[in-house]
Amino acid sequence: MAADDLERLVSELEATRFDAPEGASRLESWLVLLAERDGSDLLLVAGEPPALRVHGRIVRADHPLLDGVDIEEMVLPELPPHAQRAFRECGIADAARQVPGVGRFRINLHRERGRTAAAIRRLPRQVPALGSLNLPPGAELLTRLQRGLVLVGGATGSGKTTTLAAVVEAINAREPKHIITIEDPIEYEHVNRQSVIEQVEIGIDAPDFPTALRSALRQMPDVLVIGEMRDPESMRIALAAGETGQLVFSTVHTTDMPSTIGRITDSFPAERQPTIRQEIAAALTAVFIQTLLPRTGGGRMPAAEMLVVQYGARQHIRRNALHHLHQEITITRKSGSFTLEECLARLVKDGLVDRNDAALRANHPEDFEHAMRVG
Repeated sequence: MAADDLERLVSELEATRFDAPEGASRLESWLVLLAERDGSDLLLVAGEPPALRVHGRIVRADHPLLDGVDIEEMVLPELPPHAQRAFRECGIADAARQVPGVGRFRINLHRERGRTAAAIRRLPRQVPALGSLNLPPGAELLTRLQRGLVLVGGATGSGKTTTLAAVVEAINAREPKHIITIEDPIEYEHVNRQSVIEQVEIGIDAPDFPTALRSALRQMPDVLVIGEMRDPESMRIALAAGETGQLVFSTVHTTDMPSTIGRITDSFPAERQPTIRQEIAAALTAVFIQTLLPRTGGGRMPAAEMLVVQYGARQHIRRNALHHLHQEITITRKSGSFTLEECLARLVKDGLVDRNDAALRANHPEDFEHAMRVG
């Protein structure tokens, strides 16, 4: 979307009142607006009007200020029973919501400053093709891996789940595999093509990730997809599965290679961490980290880096010398590894992102500047 079109859309949203369609719930009416405006997120926070994220930009709607009670009354009844129980017991709940004729949405209901709030993400109706995500060409290697643990990292909202869904879809279209996904909630609904895909939703099909993982491993999957490794037990099971030859994908909320490995090891007591590093070194096959930048002319553009794990990286993980993983990307370039800085420089040279935006995202500024000077 061009910048002028985005500004016009923002102005229309800020100036236009929205009335709910007859028969629609209050929440559903806002989800309809979100889809109509091609927004990605709906934010409901006490003391603010509803806010939409449109192509990365937060836009407040022309609507009275919300309060926590109003938000809870609007959203909680729309959640499935298990999510309602979770919110009443813990103050946090995640669920998916399907609006016929509109689309599918991921809802996070939570509390902030003692008040109820909600963050709602609009999900694409179809699983996107990997080639349509504008990821670096090297990302296709993720669909060709045969065994081991593959971690897809990135900040919240960076597109990790979408990338993982596209990888699964590519495998599904090409190979007769048994694929099991474990998610909370299910975000993309896959259709069986060459593969047979089972999708397990926490809270509906299984009580928690460890239970779902143990059950899945008894079903002999070729590919196991874990929406997120949230607890040490899930991490331990995933590592064991990857180490014994199964292909395991999972997402991690991290932004670089060292923190991705550290996130797993730091989840365990200090006395167990040396053993866990040994298990990670044995199980890990690849790490893919991605981020989103403002695109020139409007919208957002992904950038990424990838480490194909070989002997050198395994040794660094065992020794807890994680700061050396960046240089391993360069060493294993012929195997498919590439750096974030190389990707950012290519996007700038192609006129897709602003140089200043790219420089701010680089983990190694000196490497970015070098990449800008060569090639």
